[in-house]
Amino acid sequence: MGTVAVTEFISIDGVIQDPGGAGEYDRGGWSFEYDRGEEGDEFKLGELNAADAQLLGRITYEAFAAAWPTMEDEQGFAERMNSMPKYVVSTTITDPEWENTTVISGNVPEEVKKLKDQFDGDILIAGSAKLIQSLVEDDLVDEWRLMVFPTIIGEGKRLFEGGLPRRKLKLTGDRELGPDGIRLLTYERAD
Repeated sequence: MGTVAVTEFISIDGVIQDPGGAGEYDRGGWSFEYDRGEEGDEFKLGELNAADAQLLGRITYEAFAAAWPTMEDEQGFAERMNSMPKYVVSTTITDPEWENTTVISGNVPEEVKKLKDQFDGDILIAGSAKLIQSLVEDDLVDEWRLMVFPTIIGEGKRLFEGGLPRRKLKLTGDRELGPDGIRLLTYERAD
């Protein structure tokens, strides 16, 4: 059975996207002000290579689909992003252009359960706060990988908004990445 794993760059005040110019969101651009070191880069590459698929909300999908198809790197991150199976939750996207993308347009909890049955490895979710919040409501998130940056953003899209049900987690990993005090915290369901 697959594992739904949330992977986020997050400030200590819970922001994953801070307000940018013209009402747009800076998709974690503040994180580039910090050095996560080789171990941080290795973690992100290893996490992606170990995953079977990605699950994305529409806004994150559109940002990724606009950027990744034209990127190249020596480590193979871009190639893996482009070639792996991707599932976008959307009622407006009908014909995705990014290769290996399937649209989930209805009954998201049931479709995510099918993905968990289909894959044995990780189903990664990055960004996609609204989707993550709905999956928390349906108790479908198995693991949290939070790369916590030592900054307070103050405003912006938070990973957790009010009204979510209580979920008990257990800490399964805690390590420092790079010289700037970034912490990688990993949590799993406590049950």
